[in-house]
Amino acid sequence: MSEITAQEKKFKKLITITSVVVPIAVAALFGINLRKFGFDVEPLTFLPPIYASINGLTAVLLVAAVVAIKNGNRKLHERLNSLAIACSLAFLLMYIAYHMTSDSTKFGGEGIIRYVYYFILITHILLSIVVIPFVLTTYMRAKLTNFEAHKKIAKITFPLWLYVAVTGVIVYLMISPYYA
Repeated sequence: MSEITAQEKKFKKLITITSVVVPIAVAALFGINLRKFGFDVEPLTFLPPIYASINGLTAVLLVAAVVAIKNGNRKLHERLNSLAIACSLAFLLMYIAYHMTSDSTKFGGEGIIRYVYYFILITHILLSIVVIPFVLTTYMRAKLTNFEAHKKIAKITFPLWLYVAVTGVIVYLMISPYYA
C-alpha cells in the first residue's frame, strides 16, 4: 500500500468534516421553516420538480461518465463527474430552500405502496449521507492522480450515487400527487 501524502491527509480531514457537517446542517435547516419564524417569504413550491430533474440529470451524467472512461476519454469522464457533483450541490441547495420556505408534504398512498415509498425514501436518505465521503474521496483520488485507488473506490461510489440520484426522482414521482 502506498504512503498517504500530506496533501491527501489534508483532503481526508476536509472530507471527514464535510461528511459530518453537511448531513447535520441539512437536518437542522430541514427543521427550520422561515415562515413559521415570522419571515415574509413565499413558499418555493416550484422547486421539487426542478430538483427532481436535477437528480435525474445527475444519474444520466454518472452513466455517461462511466461510458466515457470505458471508452478511454478521461477528460470527458472528469468533466461529467464534476458536473454531477455540481448538480448534487444544486439539488441540495434547492432542497434546503424548499423545506425552509414550504410545509412538508405527507405521502398519501395506502397499502403496500406506502411501504414501498417509505423503503425507497429511507434508503435514499441514508445512502445520500453515506455517499458523501465516497464521492469526495473518489474525486480527491482522481485529482491527486491516484488512479488505482480512484478506480477501486469508484466501483463502490458509482452504484451508491446512482441509486441516490434515481431514487430521488422516484421519491418525487411518488409524492408529487400529494403536493398542495
